[in-house]
Amino acid sequence: MSKLGIIVKDVYKKNVKSTAFAIMILAPFFVMGIFYLSQHFFGDANEINQIGIVSNHPAAAEQLAKTENKDYTFKVVASDKKAQDQLEDKKIDAYLDLKLDEHQVSGKLYSKASLGTSTEMALQQILSSMQTTLRASSLNLTTTQVQEVMEPAKFEAAKVSFENGKMESDGGNSDTQYVFSFLTTIIMFVFIMSYSSIIAQEIASEKGTRIMEVLLSSMKAKTHYYGKLLGVLLVALTQLLIYGIALVIGYRQFKDLPMVKGMIENVSLKSIFGSNILMIVGFMLVGIFLYTVLSALCGSLVSKPEDTAKAIQPVMYLSMIGYMLGLILGSSDPTNVIIKVTSYIPFLSSYSMPIRLASGTAAMSGAFISLGILVIFTGLLTVFSAQLYKSNVLVYSEGGTLSALKQSIAIMRNNRQK
Repeated sequence: MSKLGIIVKDVYKKNVKSTAFAIMILAPFFVMGIFYLSQHFFGDANEINQIGIVSNHPAAAEQLAKTENKDYTFKVVASDKKAQDQLEDKKIDAYLDLKLDEHQVSGKLYSKASLGTSTEMALQQILSSMQTTLRASSLNLTTTQVQEVMEPAKFEAAKVSFENGKMESDGGNSDTQYVFSFLTTIIMFVFIMSYSSIIAQEIASEKGTRIMEVLLSSMKAKTHYYGKLLGVLLVALTQLLIYGIALVIGYRQFKDLPMVKGMIENVSLKSIFGSNILMIVGFMLVGIFLYTVLSALCGSLVSKPEDTAKAIQPVMYLSMIGYMLGLILGSSDPTNVIIKVTSYIPFLSSYSMPIRLASGTAAMSGAFISLGILVIFTGLLTVFSAQLYKSNVLVYSEGGTLSALKQSIAIMRNNRQK
């Protein structure tokens, strides 16, 4: 145990004191700071200042030019040729070719560079409003009648639960759990992307320098392997702990802001500390550990540290598949059969099952079964990877990762027969 502690301590201290770890810790705060400053100081800033209007209906163009907009202004231009000249000379940022007939309003925007979807959508809404007014006028409709026609239908979706035969609303808890499942999915994906390369590099570095012969003379290969694995996992837990402390401090600092108050009012203690939330966190932690073990296994198969990036590519692709399934397909269609099946498959269940739990498409019993399968598979993979590491730690194959894996399995079988 003392030798294991030495390895864990060495790996932990080396990674926590590294510049890369500091960057990983500070990067989210840096991004949030930039976002806050951009919204606070430059939220209304826009490089689009003036949009020209060329129209076959001068009165409509003049009316549109009087429209107030905080981002840009409209300017009536006599002809397409003059608008093109002004656009070329950068006197206007774009020009709108506006056409009106008895029942239709159409417009085409010309610019030297894309103005972005927000500007295009704003112009689309302006033209749609003009068309509504035009058609209402042709049908002799009043403003009140137009508003009544355009008023959308009311629609609400409510998630309910039954207790003692009585139906109760569960909407608030569902919303909180859905947001939380998305956050854990993103956090897990980021941690897997970050720590997969770290653990693989840790395993491969000493093997590549041929120092393993010296290390194995004083300790078992499994002890060395578990020490590396636990050291990197402690680094990951340290990062999570730092983010947790930062969240508490941030809450105390900004709890009086209207936006934060609005969020807190819609969150109950039941939704925060409910069984679903704890289960979602369980899937995240076990999922991170599982991918870390697989990365360590891949790292143990390389002969040179520079081959580590290639070796862990399958881990990256597998994590990306689960991430895309959970975040895109799971959010849009949580009842899809693919999501149901993958929620019981290790490596993918860590992404799929939390989304199903949050959406209410999976029962707690199913989540326990899925988590049980995930834990058992993770334990078996950990034992197998440690046994394989014992066999391949001194194997230097030039035939690639797959060749090294076959050779290591053959050595492991021979050692068992002996």
